[in-house]
Amino acid sequence: MEDVTLVISYFAYLLPAIVVGLVAYFFFKGHTSNEEGRRRYLIQKEAQKSLLPVRLQAYERLTLLLERIDPNKLLIRVKPYSGDLQKYETLLIQNIDNEYEHNLSQQIYVSPECWNLITAAKNATIQVIRQASMNEKVDDSDKLRAFILNHFMDEVTPSHKALMYVKKEVGELF
Repeated sequence: MEDVTLVISYFAYLLPAIVVGLVAYFFFKGHTSNEEGRRRYLIQKEAQKSLLPVRLQAYERLTLLLERIDPNKLLIRVKPYSGDLQKYETLLIQNIDNEYEHNLSQQIYVSPECWNLITAAKNATIQVIRQASMNEKVDDSDKLRAFILNHFMDEVTPSHKALMYVKKEVGELF
């Protein structure tokens, strides 16, 4: 009986120590996770300060890309060297591809949806140029220019649609 009393008295002495130890463990665990979250937030906030100007610059460059590949502006800027339809079609498509390739690195600063829309605008513009050059009424470079410009008088260009999305995404940054 004395052994049982001795075990109970040891347990009575150890129980408060165990309870205090568990409380201290959970307190410090919660405190450590809060501090880690606070540090992570501060690091992210500091990184955001330096990243925001770079992201805005990327949006500016992509806006310039979309403006430069807009068919209405592209056809005015890139004039045909001759009346050859195929050479002018190739020249327009090369201009679009060069502009796009020059800005490929900007995709890391924008959302995947935004980049996909920009790529779709590029591809849609190239597709319109190719379809216009296959039209039987178009037989030289001047008629190609006129056909494409007339085509987009009533429609919104793919570049303009993508530009609206870029503007919306930039607005969400603030």
